[in-house]
Amino acid sequence: MRPTLQAFLAPDTLALKFAIKTLLAGGLALWCAFRFDLEQPQWALMTVFIVSQPLSGMVVAKGLFRLIGTLFGTAMSVVFIALFAQTPWLFLLAISLWLGLCTAASTSLRNHVSYAFVLSGYTVAIIGLPAITHPLDVFDQAVARSTEICLGILCASAVSAILWPRRVEANLGKQAHATWLTGMQAARSEIDADARQIKGLLQALGKIVEVDVQRDHAWFEGYRGRMRSRALRILSRDLLSLLRTARGVARQRSVLDAEDRARLQPWFEELRATLEDPQVDAMRSLQERLQAAGLDESYSNDLRYCLTRCALLLLKALNSEKTMRAVADGRVDDVATGTLSWHRDWLMALFYGLRSALALLGMSAFWMATAWPAATGGMLLAAVICSLFANRDNAVTIGLGFLRGILYAIPAAAVVSQWLLPQWNGFPLLCLALGVPLFFALLGMATPALAGTATSFSIHFITLVAPSNVMKYDLANLLNSAQGIVIGVGFAVLVFRLLTLPADWLNLRLIQATCEDLGRLTRRPLAEAESWFGGRMADRLIRLARHYTLLPREEQKRWQDGLLALDLGNELIHLRSCLSGAQGQLRKRRDQFLGSLAGVLEKGPAQGREQRLESLCPPLEEALAHDLQGDNEPNRLARAALAQLRHTWRQWCRLEDSHGAA
Repeated sequence: MRPTLQAFLAPDTLALKFAIKTLLAGGLALWCAFRFDLEQPQWALMTVFIVSQPLSGMVVAKGLFRLIGTLFGTAMSVVFIALFAQTPWLFLLAISLWLGLCTAASTSLRNHVSYAFVLSGYTVAIIGLPAITHPLDVFDQAVARSTEICLGILCASAVSAILWPRRVEANLGKQAHATWLTGMQAARSEIDADARQIKGLLQALGKIVEVDVQRDHAWFEGYRGRMRSRALRILSRDLLSLLRTARGVARQRSVLDAEDRARLQPWFEELRATLEDPQVDAMRSLQERLQAAGLDESYSNDLRYCLTRCALLLLKALNSEKTMRAVADGRVDDVATGTLSWHRDWLMALFYGLRSALALLGMSAFWMATAWPAATGGMLLAAVICSLFANRDNAVTIGLGFLRGILYAIPAAAVVSQWLLPQWNGFPLLCLALGVPLFFALLGMATPALAGTATSFSIHFITLVAPSNVMKYDLANLLNSAQGIVIGVGFAVLVFRLLTLPADWLNLRLIQATCEDLGRLTRRPLAEAESWFGGRMADRLIRLARHYTLLPREEQKRWQDGLLALDLGNELIHLRSCLSGAQGQLRKRRDQFLGSLAGVLEKGPAQGREQRLESLCPPLEEALAHDLQGDNEPNRLARAALAQLRHTWRQWCRLEDSHGAA
């Protein structure tokens, strides 16, 4: 059976529970709205479908920040009407600029704070646009919309917490274990440079980013949820460090001569087998033996460095396994220094904000030119689409899916509102007429491939039927509203299609930002450096991979730029760690080297620039050679790390010869 049909004809138990819970919450919200005689009860019902999530913590978190965004947007709509009620063009311009500002802010921020700006953006349109012809009623409308939305949030949160509650923090143990196994398999692939696969690394990075997002949801689920959230932050840090160390093992192995590679091979095969089937006792035993072998002075420095890195890789694997168990137990002993830091591009955020503002301005011009009342609905839906999707790379695809849901909702709403409801009386029959199509829509919402279209169907089905205490069965009005909605969404999608950033430009911006971060990495506090740099690079590598298949073959090398930047940052962190205890002349040379290195890295690699780094190394190498403590372990590892830093920089500069400077 096709997955799309299976979602509706043979849904799993979790999807059924989610659908039943959401329907009950929606029915409760609608009944309360009727009982309190609210002006537009459909907003309470619609809010339930917007905030409902399979896990209870997600509902609470999303509902709370939706409430914050709604209240802030409500206040701004009243302010705009008060200032520009007599000048419609200035009012529409103000709303468009506000929508663009909120879109830009939601692009730069993450998780629920971003969602609050999304809500703030289109709440102004929801309240302000209908009030443009009746500005004196704006305060009453603002209070009514806020009351209806808050009612929907409370009902969704209460039902989700009481009926079949699925707490985020209880599910985090399984997610953490799956993420750890994915990270171990990716590390197994990364240590062998000849067998590396982009898919494995991307899957591991995606899992890390995905599970890190759950931290915000678990935070709303009591003390144990907060402890698991804290442990999850440490796990993300440990797994990113594990992947970077695995790539470091492969780099060091690639520079060994034939004799050293032959000596390493038995160790390497055992390491590969241990990572393939990660057992704590086996990893600990091998780690201790590798650590001892790295101290064997009969081996060359390069081989000893490689063995030490293999031991470090297993140590980080053991640490990540301990953290994974801490997520399941909700007990944390470690202190998470730093957290994942995300890539932000203000220029790109401003572009997406401009795209959102222009879409609403275009629909505003259409409304002013035609004076068509239904165009207000189109403007409102254009604002909603822009708030939700204008900052997505695949905004056109999502918008078309949203439009598809609207086209499905129109005939369903026509049948229910024009045929069934005129013959049925009473709240139970109303719930039956609305509940059957919405039940199947909820089954689609529980399936990721159908979620966008199913969510759109639910929202617009409720909008077009518009259940209230006094129903109006007017087919002409329904078709008129449907036309306005289709035009508004279609125009927004058209703007998304016309105003699209080229993938190569986006990739270039990512690499430029990475070079700037490499420069800052020379000054960043060492305790925060790993999480800060690793988190930003994970985010950027995933963004680079999104455009990988869309680019010409020669431009696909930008993915290699990202990997080399990741390797360079890892070697820089390792070098700084080895030299952290330097004293006297070595400390002075270290500071001079890092200060000059920052300028070289910030300018990025290019043809001929490898010499700039080469010219900085001799003074530091001389200080390492003459250091009184030159035979100790950190000094030896620092020399090897410096050699790898130079090697990686040379590789990156040579790669840039083929497609210009980063």
